[in-house]
Amino acid sequence: MEKERELCNYRLEQAKEKGILFGVSTGPGDPELMTVKGIKTIEKCDVIAAPRTHGKNSMALDIVKGIMNVDSKKIIYLDFAMKKDDNVLDSTHRQHADTIEEYLAQGKNVAMLNIGDASLFGTFCYVRELVEADGYETKTVAGVTSFCAVAAELGRSLTTVDKPLTIIPGSYEYVEAALDIPGTKVIMKSASATSEVKNILEKKGMIDQAAMVANCGLPNQIIVENLRESKGDEGYFATIIV
Repeated sequence: MEKERELCNYRLEQAKEKGILFGVSTGPGDPELMTVKGIKTIEKCDVIAAPRTHGKNSMALDIVKGIMNVDSKKIIYLDFAMKKDDNVLDSTHRQHADTIEEYLAQGKNVAMLNIGDASLFGTFCYVRELVEADGYETKTVAGVTSFCAVAAELGRSLTTVDKPLTIIPGSYEYVEAALDIPGTKVIMKSASATSEVKNILEKKGMIDQAAMVANCGLPNQIIVENLRESKGDEGYFATIIV
């Protein structure tokens, strides 16, 4: 009995020594849209894990640097391939979880940055599952979503008390069917599918109800009040509201 108690205490001590992985939402682009909680969380973390693609700058990290000084933090970059191959994605997520766990095992807290809100199409959710399965604690810090910021820029309301809101990935196979759902529709990360979405909306007679904002909150923000005027090359971070 005494040995079991000692083992339990040892495990508790080991757990206390582990760091925590925080998924910190940075908002859609404007550093001023970061939450106070997000900033305070980063301040208490030893390490910042910043996702990026193609080895280029991390947009999420740039947002953070626009509102706070992170010179004292250890920065690790998580390179993600923009591919839909499940095997490649699974391997990448595992690799990044292992990298983060190296610091968690040392008792260091890690803030993994996520553009917008970490719970919405966030890479954090995949890494979190792996890290939790390996026995580490994780927490999520909520943030401003891109479509809420887009609605504010357009001066539109997303919903009323009697209408639903439907969020659709731009690459979703059943975009056309989803557009038939009552209420407001948000089509996210629609850049590569903008022309196709425009055609569908035109066919359904909904094109004049659609507007788009690309790179919301960034210096290169583009507002398209009527989707008819879209050139289809506004960028990856394009959000359509119908």
